[in-house]
Amino acid sequence: MTNKEYSKMVDNANEKSNVLKDCFFAFLVGGLICVLGQALCDLYRMCDDNILNARALSSITLVAISIILTGLNIYPKIAKFAGAGTLVPITGFANACASPAIEFKPEGHVLGIGANIFKISGPVIVYGLFAGWIYGIFVYIMNLF
Repeated sequence: MTNKEYSKMVDNANEKSNVLKDCFFAFLVGGLICVLGQALCDLYRMCDDNILNARALSSITLVAISIILTGLNIYPKIAKFAGAGTLVPITGFANACASPAIEFKPEGHVLGIGANIFKISGPVIVYGLFAGWIYGIFVYIMNLF
């Protein structure tokens, strides 16, 4: 097979995407997730006047919903439809942790789930901690002046 034939085969296999439509659905679904989070926060705020508790409970609820939908194989279908709209909120991070746990469960708890659970989300944790460390140093230096 020549390079030209291979390139033609790859082009035929790749689905062409409509960027405008993809952006619209990412915005729509990501916005709906955020609206759900705000609604949960308002609901929890009615039960407890402490805003910090309401925010924490709404985040915990969104993570739990995401993990349940991932386990039921619904979240991947939403992600396929919405693209980055499901990756950016906290629900995307929960899905990134839950998916490998489900996928590698047959290999056992230690070598399957334990060794692979942070395969996707591990870099996010590492770079998030590193960015937080850099930001902390910056704030510390700024407070010296």
